[in-house]
Amino acid sequence: MTDATKRPEGPPTDTNSAVLDAKGLRAMAHPVRVRLVGLLRKHGPSTATRLAERLGVNSGTASYHLRQLGAAGFVEEDAERGNARERWWRSVHHMTELNDRELAEREPEATLAYLQSVAAAYTLRVQQTLNELETMPPAWRDNFDLSDWALRLTPDEAATLHEELRSVIARYRRDTPEAALNAPEGAERVGVVTHLLPELDTTATPDECPGPEAVSAPETS
Repeated sequence: MTDATKRPEGPPTDTNSAVLDAKGLRAMAHPVRVRLVGLLRKHGPSTATRLAERLGVNSGTASYHLRQLGAAGFVEEDAERGNARERWWRSVHHMTELNDRELAEREPEATLAYLQSVAAAYTLRVQQTLNELETMPPAWRDNFDLSDWALRLTPDEAATLHEELRSVIARYRRDTPEAALNAPEGAERVGVVTHLLPELDTTATPDECPGPEAVSAPETS
């Protein structure tokens, strides 16, 4: 998985955050690389062979993409774990940020490829959770949520909503392999994925506007 986050503008929320420049954006514009970085952030250092097994690719493919990520500064060799037979890799950052609007405009193809890779990783995460839902402990199954709400906002209101959501999430414990060692009993990794998706080609008529009772109900869109 990936912890990659896309922001329209503003400072990074984590001091250990990779803020994408042109080189980094092009390096991350591949679904395998997004998932490799996500796995290293989630599970800690690993080898190309083990990562390849998780991704369902061959070890040569994983090794190639790890080297490309290493050249771009997203991962590095873990010299303490490596030996003559195996190279171990670890993530350099906790998260990735794309917050340069001018960069996105200069590199539209790489930006789209990167965001599509992130979206694919999010979709896979949802599917994996759904596949495990029936066997999930009741305490966690009761707190599983898959909802969306249709709002009608101005761009300024959307920006405010975005910042308010980030502020709420920032109050809670971030998950890293190191933080997991000191987490309270019963704490598990929880993925919180936010989407703010403008639908500029839709215009609701009065008959189509949902009533108050529909606001909190999951929608299919």
